[in-house]
Amino acid sequence: MELNKRAIAERFSQLTWDKRSAFLETLRQQNIDFAQLPIVPRSEREHCALSYAQWRQWFLWHLDPDSGGYHITGAMRLKGALDRTALHDSFKALVSRHEALRTIFRDDGPSGVVQVVRSESDFAFQQLDLSGVAAGEREAAAKEAASRLCDMPFDLWCGPLLRVGLLCMAKDEHLLVVVMHHIVSDGWSVRLIVDEFTAEYRARVMGESRHAAALPIQYADYALWQRYWMEAGEKERQLAYWQTVLGNEHPVLQLPTDYGRRRQGSNRAAHHAVSLPESLVQGLRNMMQEQGATLFMILLAGFQALLYRYTNQEDIRVGVPIANRHRAETAGVVGFFVNTQVLRNRVEGRATLGEVLERAKHAAVEAQDYQDLPFEQLVERLQPERHLDHHPLFQVMFNHQRHDTGGLRQLPALEVEEYSLGARVTLFELTLDTMEREDGGVEATFTYAAELFETATIERLASRYVRLLEALVESPEQALDDVVLLADDERRQLKNWEMTARRYSDVEPLPRQIERWVTTTPEATAVVCGAERLSFA
Repeated sequence: MELNKRAIAERFSQLTWDKRSAFLETLRQQNIDFAQLPIVPRSEREHCALSYAQWRQWFLWHLDPDSGGYHITGAMRLKGALDRTALHDSFKALVSRHEALRTIFRDDGPSGVVQVVRSESDFAFQQLDLSGVAAGEREAAAKEAASRLCDMPFDLWCGPLLRVGLLCMAKDEHLLVVVMHHIVSDGWSVRLIVDEFTAEYRARVMGESRHAAALPIQYADYALWQRYWMEAGEKERQLAYWQTVLGNEHPVLQLPTDYGRRRQGSNRAAHHAVSLPESLVQGLRNMMQEQGATLFMILLAGFQALLYRYTNQEDIRVGVPIANRHRAETAGVVGFFVNTQVLRNRVEGRATLGEVLERAKHAAVEAQDYQDLPFEQLVERLQPERHLDHHPLFQVMFNHQRHDTGGLRQLPALEVEEYSLGARVTLFELTLDTMEREDGGVEATFTYAAELFETATIERLASRYVRLLEALVESPEQALDDVVLLADDERRQLKNWEMTARRYSDVEPLPRQIERWVTTTPEATAVVCGAERLSFA
């Protein structure tokens, strides 16, 4: 049966576009689910259409080609005897193995924008010797050079879309900087690249031969299959679900900010990280067992509860990236597979923390059967009102990951340290990344728009997130509105503000004055904001 399925898939891939609709209809009549057909390599003569996610990336890049908002960046410090030739050749082998890393994009006229896979395994490789810079200035020079590498715009028309920088700090110390455009990569791909680079470098340095198993498909093959599958009816099935879940109204989350919002697509990113207390992490793991929930679900529920307390909005929607790698053929392929789901939670103040968790759990579990619909298709169908100062359908992100750097420890004669590239740009007002560390601990990192929030504001927000998680673990039967979020010192400060030395017994309180003005002068102007005026009535 599997052989027949593959034969059907190969036959379909060889058809011209005008004959595929009829073929899909024939499959439906015979009750053959297109999703059960394997993904097969595309015909060499066929143009490589963009995936839905790639098309949106191309569109956004075309609007602002100088933006670094969709650059994937990473860096590491290498201490020891580095073999530069082996490093360069290892990246070249990666580019040769994964077509996405040597892909550019062209306007093909009738076919529109298409992927063009180059035959050469080229990538941008830059070396910079900083060993001659004064010791006290070297780190600053390295940080500046790394920032230039990360912020330098990519040209999607000409490529290459992989940039590797090697900064020599000293004879036995280097800084490796890797930058890719999101249109050809994602977070899962980064892990693949790290693992394969480690294996390639180790084999070259140790003089060993390495024969990696051939990839069953390349990213462009998946892009075509995805379009076929969506056309086969899957798009309408999944759209129907998300339309029902999200409805016709798409409220914008109104987080209180320290500064006014600006009409632009990205902001300077700043970060604040907190490690969850060990006792809390243990409590969260116990709750996982008791509630049949994952750590992701519990941390998401806590975040949604926090957003309610900050906004008093009951319709809380959070964007959540998903790997979208549940097909066996895609597991080892570098490319832009990641998708985004909008997880909605109806949060009322009198709901218990346990109820908030149960709703988050239900939404996450149910969404798994509808995770393939490209976010771009959802936006196109729902058509939320577009604004330059916020993202469509959701304004905050939540991402949960497990940290694993085990492969990097296998680089021979090298000690590897992670290197922070510092603040870059963020496309969202607020993003929460939670990380399960290898030692069992959990870290929560809040990335926020520096133009909107003060550092102290996010520090308080992070501490209140921890308090909500503690309340969720200790008393899930407690109502959300009853959870005390203020720290002891904040409560003392409020109490001090309440204390005044003078008393004014003959002064009418302001709320009473407003009530009187509403009665006596209802049409008088009470509030002015720009061109908008509100009367007392």
